[in-house]
Amino acid sequence: MLSVSIANSMMEMESKKVNITLSNTEVLVFPAVSLGGDNDNKEIILKSLTAAGWHVSENEGDKDYSWLQKGNQSLMMYFSSSKKESNLYFALASPVPIQNTQQSKASSTQTIPVENKPTQQSANPPVQTNSGEVIQQPNRPVPASAPSGFAFSTTNFDDGWTSTVQEDWVEVKRGDIKVLLHYPKEGTVFPADPEPLTNGAWNILVAPRYKNLKNYKTTYISTYNRPYLGMGYATEIATEKNVFIVFFLQERAWIEFITPDKNTFIQQFKFDPETIQWDSESDLMIPLSNMTRYNKFAISSSDLKGKWTSDFTGIQQMYYVYTGQYAGMNMNQSNEEFNFNEGNTYSWKLLVIKGMVGDAKYTEVKSSGKFEVPNNWQVKFSMIETRARTYHAYWSCIKDARILNLLDADYPGSGIYEKFGLAK
Repeated sequence: MLSVSIANSMMEMESKKVNITLSNTEVLVFPAVSLGGDNDNKEIILKSLTAAGWHVSENEGDKDYSWLQKGNQSLMMYFSSSKKESNLYFALASPVPIQNTQQSKASSTQTIPVENKPTQQSANPPVQTNSGEVIQQPNRPVPASAPSGFAFSTTNFDDGWTSTVQEDWVEVKRGDIKVLLHYPKEGTVFPADPEPLTNGAWNILVAPRYKNLKNYKTTYISTYNRPYLGMGYATEIATEKNVFIVFFLQERAWIEFITPDKNTFIQQFKFDPETIQWDSESDLMIPLSNMTRYNKFAISSSDLKGKWTSDFTGIQQMYYVYTGQYAGMNMNQSNEEFNFNEGNTYSWKLLVIKGMVGDAKYTEVKSSGKFEVPNNWQVKFSMIETRARTYHAYWSCIKDARILNLLDADYPGSGIYEKFGLAK
């Protein structure tokens, strides 16, 4: 059971990069055999799978992972080999990822937006993801105008931007500029070259709201966290206004920038998107990626109810420096949860498992007490572990849900917030 849990955690870390959900993980461990090098061993396995009717494609990131597809079934596979043993993991994958570059390029001829044709008539539906973080403190929360279960659905930031929760995105506006922070959506992130990925995402998330698309193009910058860009001139169906659109992905969030013209975009974000090519300076993308910070909404004590959990998994494969022999696997897993109850009471629990597989130790600590919200951006707990603690806090949004972001106010460290989801 522990091997399956570790394998599942490892594979999920890779599958989440492309918004793929895994289930039913299977683990095969067998003695290493002298078939040749590691690549030869893997090739034998892949040839056997191909002979059995599976379509195999290599993962775009970590090459130890592969995607398998046969009929309506899709799997993720992980293979590693050492002198001591070989490990082969399988897990069911959903949604089905695009399997290879040839398929992706072939489909791109069908999904690319057609110039001068109203996109709402396209036979190919449109494609996308998201993240959030904190911006300068005091921001002005605005009470929610519609029932959502949360007190605040709008934030007026001190720099003039205003964020509003919408059904499929967070809308961020200032003057004539509108930015849509799209929520993660099935089919909008998958292993593919930049052009078919951007085309597919554009057709799902952007195309249905525009017509008369002109001068559409895609591009990217070759860097470790490659940014994807799509852009074009079109007419908004809802307003009949002509606009310039830039569509952007670098982490897990598709962001859509809508301006009256290209010059307005250049004035705000300090570069001409139509000049971007593979060797452009990646720092040009920082103003675009920074817009995810505006997915931020205030906290009210009435919002805090139910169980909210956060999970972390870290794994290290260990090898002896001088011999290269496998030395085992070191793991570090944690689960933290807050239970918010009636009368502003709560219970808190942290479970940590760490050490070498087969000799891992676990620690569990618990606390309970009362909480208060001294202002819209902090939560104070009467006891967490050994003392009272105050956390900087805010909500970020995904489709039909919110993420609770907490950061210890006394020990902010790197400033990275821990994220909690509502347990079902």
